[in-house]
Amino acid sequence: MSKKILIVDDDQEIRSYLSELLGDNGYETVTANDGAEAVEIAKTEKPDLITLDLEMPNEWGPRFYRKISQDDALKRTPVVVISGLNAIKYAIPKAIASLTKPFEPAQLLKIVKDAIG
Repeated sequence: MSKKILIVDDDQEIRSYLSELLGDNGYETVTANDGAEAVEIAKTEKPDLITLDLEMPNEWGPRFYRKISQDDALKRTPVVVISGLNAIKYAIPKAIASLTKPFEPAQLLKIVKDAIG
């Protein structure tokens, strides 16, 4: 059974790119275009890992992270921050990694593989 990754980003091109990249490498993906939608999807889908943009309309990344951190079923889910913002590593200190857009696909795949196989 393949591992499931939730991709949270307001940019459709980024969501499509990450879905294709991760899907081509054997992972199942689900996507959300903001934090509010992502909370509901995470509760339903129970992803093995989450990629998270920080700056999104409606509900941004740190607020989404706070919500899943308070959910017993989701609080141990590894999160990889992928954002265009500077100083992103400080936004979510418990993230397993923080990548700045644009990022190297091989770097992301290594992080994901190390985290969930």
